[in-house]
Amino acid sequence: MPAEDWIDYSVEVRDALADGKPLVALESTIITHGMPFPQNLETALSVESIIREESVVPATIAIRKGRIQIGLEHQGLEELASDSDTVKISRRDLSTALNRKQNGGTTVSATMICANKAGIRVFVTGGIGGVHQDFEQTLDVSADLEELSRTPVAVVCAGVKSILDIPRTLEYLETRGVPVIGFGCDEFPAFYTPFSGVKAPFRMNDEEETASCMKTHWDLGLEGGLLIANPLSEEEALDPKLLQQVVKEALELAADQSISGKDITPFVLEQIVRKTGGASL
Repeated sequence: MPAEDWIDYSVEVRDALADGKPLVALESTIITHGMPFPQNLETALSVESIIREESVVPATIAIRKGRIQIGLEHQGLEELASDSDTVKISRRDLSTALNRKQNGGTTVSATMICANKAGIRVFVTGGIGGVHQDFEQTLDVSADLEELSRTPVAVVCAGVKSILDIPRTLEYLETRGVPVIGFGCDEFPAFYTPFSGVKAPFRMNDEEETASCMKTHWDLGLEGGLLIANPLSEEEALDPKLLQQVVKEALELAADQSISGKDITPFVLEQIVRKTGGASL
């Protein structure tokens, strides 16, 4: 059975693909595992609205009843946001989730795969995964990084999640041949803050140059995607010292509760939301 037979499209997305309109993919783990209901639904609707205001069609990607859904109507978003039994789906989990007819939120890696199957080349998310700080003990590296090296989708985000080892993450991406672009910034952003202390490999200041770089990368037949880091403004950012302390406490709590693997990131992010009074959202 070809991949296309596993995919359902919303009317809006199907029409946009047929008419050649610009589309941008959105992940869904922020809906299923990143925020409580109804805040997750409100955020998803708000993000889609912002994208439409720029004359672009949003394509939120998720797994519903064992089907890859490219674009969700309001009812579909609400069902996903309010379902407490959804699973978190990465590349590893995709085939199992489809065969078991599960409902789930797609991570960066799974969203990239599905977007590519649908012919969508740009994907926007908050932050990507990376190399974990306890790598020597756990060998924990996010599947997001490997996906960037193999799937031709450009990922636009606010950087690598602050709880991770950013220098090692960028080293890994360099090894895998993934172009990393700081959009209007010299320093690679750290998700909640524009500052990480690590220099961005390339700086680009406008959309035209960035789009041209994407096209050239794929025209050359180079594998994989590109990572485009667009930092938060300083006004939107969290205080770096506060963030460092909150992350330290959250990681210690995760260790005390024997939380590890793919469960650690949503746990720590939830702790950050709680300890910052929702400011991290």
